Amino acid sequence: MKRLSICFILLGMIVVMGCGNQQKSLTIVWAEWDPANYLTTLSEDFTAETGIAVDVVQIPWDKFQDKVFNSFVGKSDLYDIVIGDSQWLGRNSVGGHYIDLTDWINENIDVDSIHELAMTAFAEYPKGSKKYWALPAEVDAAGYVYRKDLFEDPEEMTAFQEKYGYALAPPKTYAQLRDIAEFFTRPDEDLYGIATWYSKEYDAITMGFQQVMWSFGASYGDPDTFKVDGYINSDKAIKALAYYKDLLQFAPAGAPNYYFSETNNEYTAGKVAMAMNYFAFFPGVLDPEKNPTSHDKSGFFIAPAGPDGDHYISIGGQGMSISTYSKNQKIAKQYLKWFMQKPVQEKWAKLGGLTPHKEVLQSDAFKTATAFNEAFAASFPYLRDFWAVPQYAELLEACQTNWSEAITGIKTPKEALDNIAMKHEEIFQEAMKENTDE
Repeated sequence: MKRLSICFILLGMIVVMGCGNQQKSLTIVWAEWDPANYLTTLSEDFTAETGIAVDVVQIPWDKFQDKVFNSFVGKSDLYDIVIGDSQWLGRNSVGGHYIDLTDWINENIDVDSIHELAMTAFAEYPKGSKKYWALPAEVDAAGYVYRKDLFEDPEEMTAFQEKYGYALAPPKTYAQLRDIAEFFTRPDEDLYGIATWYSKEYDAITMGFQQVMWSFGASYGDPDTFKVDGYINSDKAIKALAYYKDLLQFAPAGAPNYYFSETNNEYTAGKVAMAMNYFAFFPGVLDPEKNPTSHDKSGFFIAPAGPDGDHYISIGGQGMSISTYSKNQKIAKQYLKWFMQKPVQEKWAKLGGLTPHKEVLQSDAFKTATAFNEAFAASFPYLRDFWAVPQYAELLEACQTNWSEAITGIKTPKEALDNIAMKHEEIFQEAMKENTDE
């Protein structure tokens, strides 16, 4: 009996010790793409240093937002860190789904080491408030890949010079972009000038067109008063949308449905001379298995400037936020602090991540790490974002629907922009009314 009691005591000690030594873990949710794979690899170092296991859950892009937002509605503790789009900041901070990181960031993070545009886009809400709900994770931008073998062919260069009166080179302006797209459009050879974003799915045509709109001198509206009429439907905005629609004639037939996968696919198939995409998707065009045509003949350039010198580029990428419903918030903060260290950012960049760290971003090691990193770094000063307010989804839907109808001819550019102006002002007025009622 005594021996049995000792056995029970020992067994209890083992159970207690086992429970006390259970490995801590952290769950990060992100979209399904290469940067999430890079983060999985990078997080192995965090586990080695801390003993804390990290699970990077990847959700296909077309289900990503819905699945994460549904988890918030259910107040699920499934995800500790959410790597979400910049537009999510307003909705998820006001909605109580992200924790306020302002004081913690000011005490634990060297904010001056992070590019200001990245902090504004991926961490701050409201803009200019210095209230932080995230830290930048993957900082991305819309850029272009082009066929160097075509651009640098002596016969093509001579023919282009004779037709347009200037040298064939990566375009600096949207006027030059159109000339080059026209020049390389040869349907009888199954070659077209450009592949860019026109799809009405999620934010495709908005991300593709807004940088043209900004660079033509127009804007979404006044960020202080939320007045939209006269901004998004100005004469400059109408000219920008007419220009963007005009580019369709230099793209393959399926162009109205293009987003990031389609533009990459058309380029790697050898069907277009230039293609727009987020820089984070460009590794695919450098892969000889995915791009047997021009993987070793591809160059990259930043989105061009507008007719009067205005120059803006659509920002892409995501920030790291901590879920309000996480039971591992302390560990999540530990991870965020670790991730933002310069040596970790250097390895993040080496793996293929697009860093927000100023020193790493401007280093020769980063700029030469891939064929497109220098163009990405050069894009930074021109980055701008869509409305990052709680109503962003409704605002985005109005843009997607109307811009799609403009490029397919259902509406004129003016009709589409006037309708967006009306819808956006209705959305903002309703939001202000709700805030007043509260």
